[in-house]
Amino acid sequence: MVGAKGILIAYFSWSGNTRELAKQIHQLVGGDIYEIKPLNEYPGNYTSVLKLSKQEIISGERREIINGPASIDEYNYIFIGYSNWWNNIPSPVYTFLSGYSMKGRVIIPFCTHGGGGFGHSIDDIRKHCPDSKVMNGVSLNGNHITYAISELEIWLRKLDFSL
Repeated sequence: MVGAKGILIAYFSWSGNTRELAKQIHQLVGGDIYEIKPLNEYPGNYTSVLKLSKQEIISGERREIINGPASIDEYNYIFIGYSNWWNNIPSPVYTFLSGYSMKGRVIIPFCTHGGGGFGHSIDDIRKHCPDSKVMNGVSLNGNHITYAISELEIWLRKLDFSL
């Protein structure tokens, strides 16, 4: 399907698990990598993050992000990484997806979780980016990230990425 040209790996990571997964994907497919960072960081306490993220989902609040790419025109493939928060994508990821035209792009989700898999986040991405092709993603438990490379290789081969 593709080599390193035209690939952006964009991710949001609160705990570091999704960051590690993004780095492993980058190691395998190349391209550019970008961390989605909210202007106002989330609290460091897990219970507080759960409460706040639930409020954001209910209210539809979208956190402002900083240092986004000036343009994504050169990218045909957008790997989008996030943690499953309440079966959804976190607010900063919505902000990223809304900030750029995703029309005609291939979006490839990857998700870390504590047992909930993707939840309904894939459907949410499809609704949010109706003019994009959303591929089958990979969802890995946050406790298994450090040795996920073999699972990622299998997943990427199924997507027909050159490794």
